[in-house]
Amino acid sequence: MLFEKDHRHGSTAKQRRYARFEIAYTFADFGAAFSFIVGSIFFFFESLMTAGTWLFLFGSVLFAAKPSIRLIREIKLAAMGDDDVLAKRYQD
Repeated sequence: MLFEKDHRHGSTAKQRRYARFEIAYTFADFGAAFSFIVGSIFFFFESLMTAGTWLFLFGSVLFAAKPSIRLIREIKLAAMGDDDVLAKRYQD
């Protein structure tokens, strides 16, 4: 099921995949926050404004990547889903 909240009861492979995507999501969060903080500091200096603008763009791309990471994670986990449940559904 897409956007299932509890992945603790899935297979080990499912739990591992979920953890990897959470790490990617966290890296995107930290990367975006870092880019915006450093970009904001750069804007105090005329000579660093162009670099600051690029950091804002990079941070924005990372913020945009976050929902993509979540959606890809959910699609992959759904594909790993409960084959036995689906099999039972189509046996009857």
